[in-house]
Amino acid sequence: MLDVIGSIWWLLVVLGLLVTFHEFGHFWVARRMGVRVLRFSVGFGKPLWKRTAADNTEYVIASIPLGGYVKMLDEREGPVSKAELHLAFNRKTVWQRIAIVAAGPVFNLVFAVMAFWLMFQVGIPELRPLVGQSSGLAAEAGLRPGDMIIAVDDKQVATFNQANLSLISYALDRKDVAIIVADEFGNQSNRTLELSRLDDGFREENAMSDIGITPWRPIVPAVIKEVAEDSAADQAGFLPGDRFVAINGEQIPDWAYLGPLIQKYAARGDKLDIDILRHGEPINISVSPGQQKDGWVRKRWVLGVTAEDLDSEQMVTLEKARFIRKFGPLDGIGMAVNECWQLTTASLGILGRMITGKASVRNLSGPITIAQVANNSAKLGLTSFLFFLGLISLSLGILNLLPIPILDGGHLMYYFIELIRGTPVSEQAQIAGQYVGMLALAGLMSLAFVNDILRLFG
Repeated sequence: MLDVIGSIWWLLVVLGLLVTFHEFGHFWVARRMGVRVLRFSVGFGKPLWKRTAADNTEYVIASIPLGGYVKMLDEREGPVSKAELHLAFNRKTVWQRIAIVAAGPVFNLVFAVMAFWLMFQVGIPELRPLVGQSSGLAAEAGLRPGDMIIAVDDKQVATFNQANLSLISYALDRKDVAIIVADEFGNQSNRTLELSRLDDGFREENAMSDIGITPWRPIVPAVIKEVAEDSAADQAGFLPGDRFVAINGEQIPDWAYLGPLIQKYAARGDKLDIDILRHGEPINISVSPGQQKDGWVRKRWVLGVTAEDLDSEQMVTLEKARFIRKFGPLDGIGMAVNECWQLTTASLGILGRMITGKASVRNLSGPITIAQVANNSAKLGLTSFLFFLGLISLSLGILNLLPIPILDGGHLMYYFIELIRGTPVSEQAQIAGQYVGMLALAGLMSLAFVNDILRLFG
C-alpha cells in the first residue's frame, strides 16, 4: 500500500513540475509577444485552487493532473473588444505564434538540460561497459570476459547504458556494426558484431543479452550467510554455510542463478527439491518458498536467505566496473547537452522504428509505469531522480512536437503550412484535424495504458 501511495505522490510531483515548466514556456513567451493571458492552469477539469492576479490572469490548479494549458485572448475563442485586438493571439504574426507554441517543448528541453547538469554536479553512479560474459554473436565476434567496449561505430561510449542505447538501433535494423574494445591490459582492437544475423525473436528490451553480452557482475558463491527467522528456509532447516548445488535438478553455479530458478519452479506450483552441501556432505531439502511483494500487484517467491560478502579481489574488480560520473560546472553543461542529444536521438530512433514496425509498441509507457519508476528513482536517491526528471521532460517535449493536431507539434504544422501558402489553414480543416488528433492521442494513451497493465501483472 505504501508503494502505491508513494508512486502516486511522486507521479504528482513529477507531472506538477514538468507541466508547470512546459506551460510557463507558453505563458512567458506569450507575454513577451504582447498576448494577453486569460488563464494559466496546471491540470484539467474542476479547479481545486484559483487565484486572480492584478492583471486579471487566472492561476488555477485543477483536479486532473495529466497536463495543463495556457488560455490566451483569441477571437476564435470568443468576442474581443476593439481596444484589446492587438493583444489577441490570432492577431500576431505567424512567427510570433510559432515562438509561443514552440516555447513549451523548448522549456522542456531546458528543464532536461538543467536536471542533467545538476545530476552531473552531484555525481551519478554508473557501470562501465565491461563485458562479464559473452556468448552467441558477441563471442563469435571475439569479445571476451573482461573486455571494455570503448566505441560503437566510432562513437565513444563511457557507460554500459550508452553502449546498450548505441547497439539497439543497429540491432533493430539488423545491421552489422564495428566496435572498439580494450582488453584487461588496455590493448585495443576492432570487432564486428554481425547483428544482421539476429533472429526474429529479438526484443529491444533484451538487446545486450540477445546479442550475447552480459555486463560484468561479481561471481558470488551460492553459500548462505544468514537465514531469516521464521522464513521458508528457516522452517525447512537451512543453515548458514550451506552451499546450494541444484534446484529440481538444475545446477546453481553461483548465487545469481538462485533467484531465477526459485521463480521458475515456484511459479509452476512446484515444491522445490534443493540439493545442498553442508560441511562437504550432500543433503536434499524440500521446501515451499514464501511470497514477498514486488511492486503494486506482483509478488515474488523467496526463501529468506542472504549471500556471503564479496571477497577483496571481487571488490577490486567491482570498483573497476562502477564509477561516479561527475563533472565541473562548465564541463557539466556540455555533458548535459550531450546527454539530451543522445537520449533524443535514441528516443526518435525507437519512435520511428515503432511506426515502421521494426520496434515493438511495448516501449510505450503510461502513467502507471511513470508513477512506479518515479517512486523507484526517488528511493534510489537524488541523482537517479534527477535523471528520471530529465528523461521524462525530454520525452514530454518530443511528444508535444509530434505533428498531431491538438498537440503543439500539430499547431506548428499548421503555421508552417501558413508560411508556405501565405494564408492560414482553414478553420474547417483545423476542426477536422482536431478530431483526428484526439483519436490519435486517445489511441496512443490507450495503448500505453494497456502496456502498463501488462507490465503490472507481469
